[in-house]
Amino acid sequence: MDKSQTQSQSQSSFSSLRSYARALTQLPTRLSRRATSATTIQEELSRVRARSGPDMARTLRWHDLIGLGLGGMVGAGVFVATGRAARVYAGPAVVVSYAIAGLCALLSAFCYTEFAVDMPVAGGAFSYLRVTFGEFAAFLTGANLIMEYVFSNAAVARSFTAYLGTAIGVATTDRWRVTVTGLPDGFNQIDFLAAAVVIIISICICYSTKESSVLNMVLTVLHIAFILFIIVMGFWRGDIKNFTHPANPEKSPSGFFPYGIPGVFNGAAMVYLSYIGYDAVSTMAEEVKEPAKDIPIGVSGSVAIVTVLYCLMAASMCMLVPYDLIDIESPFSAAFVGSDSWKWVSNVIGVGASFGILTSLLVAMLGQARYLCVIGRSGVVPAWLAKVHPVTATPVNASVFLGFLTAALALVTELEVLLNLISIGTLFVFYMVANAVIYRRYYMPNTSTQSDLCRTVLFLLTFSFFALCFTLLWRFLLSSTGIMKPILLSVCAGGSIASVCTFKHFVPQAHSPELWGVPLMPWIPAVSIFLNVFLLGTLDRPSYVRFGVFSVLVMVCYVLYSVHASYDAEENGERVAKVGAEALQEDGTMKV
Repeated sequence: MDKSQTQSQSQSSFSSLRSYARALTQLPTRLSRRATSATTIQEELSRVRARSGPDMARTLRWHDLIGLGLGGMVGAGVFVATGRAARVYAGPAVVVSYAIAGLCALLSAFCYTEFAVDMPVAGGAFSYLRVTFGEFAAFLTGANLIMEYVFSNAAVARSFTAYLGTAIGVATTDRWRVTVTGLPDGFNQIDFLAAAVVIIISICICYSTKESSVLNMVLTVLHIAFILFIIVMGFWRGDIKNFTHPANPEKSPSGFFPYGIPGVFNGAAMVYLSYIGYDAVSTMAEEVKEPAKDIPIGVSGSVAIVTVLYCLMAASMCMLVPYDLIDIESPFSAAFVGSDSWKWVSNVIGVGASFGILTSLLVAMLGQARYLCVIGRSGVVPAWLAKVHPVTATPVNASVFLGFLTAALALVTELEVLLNLISIGTLFVFYMVANAVIYRRYYMPNTSTQSDLCRTVLFLLTFSFFALCFTLLWRFLLSSTGIMKPILLSVCAGGSIASVCTFKHFVPQAHSPELWGVPLMPWIPAVSIFLNVFLLGTLDRPSYVRFGVFSVLVMVCYVLYSVHASYDAEENGERVAKVGAEALQEDGTMKV
């Protein structure tokens, strides 16, 4: 049998109904073989990446990554989250809430950085989880993350219409949206501007990553300039007395910490979502010139700069208006609307927010395309999504597919509907990546013992259990008085600390990164796990319903399609490798 005949025998599970039926009968075997199969870093960097065809162009440096990180994080969210966190949870201490949230983001960024430096591929969290926990865990989290990217990008595009109206003083939501009476509520306001913005950005990211980075840098500089303007105006026109004196002291508590320490942490949970976006920078690792140098500076530097900006913005807002008069929906704009001579400042804020929306949309769409591209490389979705264009050196197919999907949602779906479907997936991925860092550091398949594996898994489960108990007690005993609540919280916190100390003492590290690693192992990723569980506990019930429903759909998709496509890809790859080895052996025999 010659090589062409051998290759022709590699049939797809989807070539006919009979082939698909045969594949379904082999489902238990295929699941056991593929669901927990983990690739190696070397495979991700060579064989898996080769499935995209041409390499992506390595043109980005650390300053590009800082610009992309700033653009991804500093969107419209800070203009909304700050008001709600200050008015409802933390008061003027929202400044401290932003500092705590920034520290949490930095710890998660460290975990991402270790993976991105060690494995500079475009897959971000999907690739990190695939080499650690296997195919199914990576597919479940990756699919949820892409879904959240699409819905959040559509929501951001819809909000662009509103903020542009604030900038030019026109009620754009009423004038520029078309109402279709035959469609159900929530889907009957057609927003052509939002869809057009998504399509234009999709074209830009298809053309070139470097040029997209330059465009992002220009928009980010303009946006930061507007933010600095807001900060200066707040410190100039504000009154430091507002930090401790509410407008109505009879109804609102006084002081810098009017709601105490619990209020500060609840405020941190609220504003933490304003930091989401730095994870998209890790998906650019395949296009960075010097990953070991540029990625740590780019990711950590962007989080540090954003933390300083957010704290200054929060301080300026609290100086402008007593915390009990802050407008929850538009705190910065409303702070100036009350004065006739300063109404123009609200228009400037609208311009700055519009630039922030464009930059966050640009970075997020860059990230979502690269996630889908690498998921395509794994074989669990159609392989054509993994293709890199030979001229632009960008994942054009994935960019176009997700671009049109996002544009379609932004065209017809109301902002409230979209906002109810986002926020949990990203926090869940942060939690998984922090677990993966510890797992890879303390267990290596070829060198570690079975005892080390059991101890590592037991530690991760035990630590997550203590974090979950702390979170549930914090949330449901928040209004209780007496000594019971602090005692229970102290027990959970003490159990968490004791489990880390015990694990560190009895389980040695099995792997040490060659170029860059998270310091103070396992404390930093453990704290990241704890904080992400805590933040997950602050989300509302609809978020978990959405996450559960979509996760079930992902599992059904995996069972009916992805596991078979992945199995076929692996089988075909092994056949090709076997044929190649036989050919080399025959050539060597003939030469001898």
